[in-house]
Amino acid sequence: MRIIALSTLRQFWESSPAYTDSIQPGMAWYRETLKADWSKPSEVKAQFSSASILRDGRVVFNIAGNKYRIVVWINYAYHIVYVRFIGTHREYDEIDAQTI
Repeated sequence: MRIIALSTLRQFWESSPAYTDSIQPGMAWYRETLKADWSKPSEVKAQFSSASILRDGRVVFNIAGNKYRIVVWINYAYHIVYVRFIGTHREYDEIDAQTI
């Protein structure tokens, strides 16, 4: 899969020293997703069992023991993953994952 944009993840990591514990699990998610070849949501769920599949290609990944969440939009036809949000569980509760 092609991932757009690593810069979104980096911005989060660099925004506060409190988030440095998300770098390692975030990069592990990034590397695993780069190697993936998903063509449908069930393949995402098979690889990441804790992922939440939303409608219209949205997926929520839990990282670092569910301390952080990554929201993406996946274009399955073109094998592209767009990172829309990364944040703490609390920050995630304040957004609409379907529209962000």
